[in-house]
Amino acid sequence: MPSGPVVIAFDGSPAGLRALREAAALLAPRPGLVVVVWEAGVAYDYATIPSAGLDLPPAQFDLRSAAELDQALYTDARELAQHGAAVATSLGLPSEGLAVADELTVGETLVRVAGDVDAPAIVVGRHDHSALHDILLGSTARHVIQHAPCPVLVVRHSEKKGD
Repeated sequence: MPSGPVVIAFDGSPAGLRALREAAALLAPRPGLVVVVWEAGVAYDYATIPSAGLDLPPAQFDLRSAAELDQALYTDARELAQHGAAVATSLGLPSEGLAVADELTVGETLVRVAGDVDAPAIVVGRHDHSALHDILLGSTARHVIQHAPCPVLVVRHSEKKGD
């Protein structure tokens, strides 16, 4: 049996909060690792997007501003991870927070983290997207289910009040 913490994907959404609650109800008092995946370098991407034939002058690339924005995104991700860990801990699942840079996709990053920490399970919240959305953009939950080195608990977000 793996000896690491349960990896809990968290994005601050209602689906993410429900996943935290369900993880605590089912898996406490096993330790948790609340993981927020953030996209490093996105500030640089936005600064270099071409104007796509709109006859606009090229954007001035300000390396300092892009670096500051990238740092702010990391800080926000770290704070969100700490918030998620505090919520999980308050529900009886002692947890730490971890902000991880997205290497390729969120799903691939979660699977890698689970393997790195020898997780006994991964918990993901499932957003209620359309099938077309999942086909075009992919599904984090589907990728994690297909590639995880451990069992996966997928918690579907409910539209009922109180969930």
